[in-house]
Amino acid sequence: MEDFEKEIKDLAGWEKVENKLKKDFKFKDFIEAFSFVTRIALISEKMNHHPDITISYNSVHIDLTTHDINSVSKNDIILAGKIEELI
Repeated sequence: MEDFEKEIKDLAGWEKVENKLKKDFKFKDFIEAFSFVTRIALISEKMNHHPDITISYNSVHIDLTTHDINSVSKNDIILAGKIEELI
């Protein structure tokens, strides 16, 4: 898990809180926020690794965790990196 801690620190704005990686994103409006979430959905479906996402108008909150182990896994870190590439 020590390797994960360094990788998490390299992810700008992501925080590890208990057993999840979390980040909030802000957009111009609802359409931009929804478009962002749609792109995340396509990536996460290909990975078969699905985040918990909350949309509130122009805000998107993402929680990443691996439910099978109730903790952060390499897949969460990879998905967080792919989400960052969308910005």
